[in-house]
Amino acid sequence: MTKAIDGAKEGRREIKRRQTRERIEESAMSLFLERGFDATTIEDIAERAEVSKRSFFDYFPSKEEVVFAWQDGFADRMMATIASRPADEPAVKAVQHGLIEAIVSATEERTMALGELIRRTPTLKARDQLKYAKLEMKLTEALQARSRSDEERLRMRLLAAVVMGALRAGGEIWNEQPPGTSLETFAHQFFGDFWKALADFGNEGRVP
Repeated sequence: MTKAIDGAKEGRREIKRRQTRERIEESAMSLFLERGFDATTIEDIAERAEVSKRSFFDYFPSKEEVVFAWQDGFADRMMATIASRPADEPAVKAVQHGLIEAIVSATEERTMALGELIRRTPTLKARDQLKYAKLEMKLTEALQARSRSDEERLRMRLLAAVVMGALRAGGEIWNEQPPGTSLETFAHQFFGDFWKALADFGNEGRVP
């Protein structure tokens, strides 16, 4: 009985921590978009979230980490989608579905505004490039979980590296698209062109 009570208390504690973290994150995002990143202090965030400054640091080591917390959610959605694809589906299709679903699900107004905030804030823009290394690691993990041999796992590692390079380029090209362009349509077209380019490069690289 005691263990059951302790488990229930632990569950409530985790719920409270999650709610506090979400409140801090939401407060920070609102302030960043209202005032700008540099003009917002940790004290401002703590006050808006109704927590102490010390409590802020219990959840985030810096205000930069709050901005990039959404990337963890993106990586998790990508991995979950790839894991849910049929086991016999070609890896390239699983990757495409996983990335596009994660990208499209991240296009709500707040996330798009956050992306613009990152692009116009030098300190955030520099840090933003690190996300690709993290996403590559997560994508490799998701693809290798579908692999059955060491040789296939190596191929999946190479595929993840190439796809992340394409995702970086695709993000830059997307930023140049005219307003009103469908992100989902753009993503499907981009991946179609990407796979074709890879096939062409492969043919060019074959030894006679």
